[in-house]
Amino acid sequence: MGTMTSDLSTNLITAAIALSALTIISLVALRGWRDWIQLKREELAAGHAPAQDQDPAVPHAGSRIEIADLKERLRKLEAIAAGVDL
Repeated sequence: MGTMTSDLSTNLITAAIALSALTIISLVALRGWRDWIQLKREELAAGHAPAQDQDPAVPHAGSRIEIADLKERLRKLEAIAAGVDL
């Protein structure tokens, strides 16, 4: 009977440690993911300065499509990071 109790407690301790490690790794990965998304947002904001000969209020049609595509991708990545099933 004593061996069964020690096996059970060993298994519970092992499971608790594994769950804790998985939680820590997941939180670190999520933090890195969010930082990467923020970096990409900043790059996107900095990289789309309007040209001097264009009216800044009217972006080029190609860049509007590209920005819309990037926003859609970002929305999907944020949903994945938040754990939402698309």
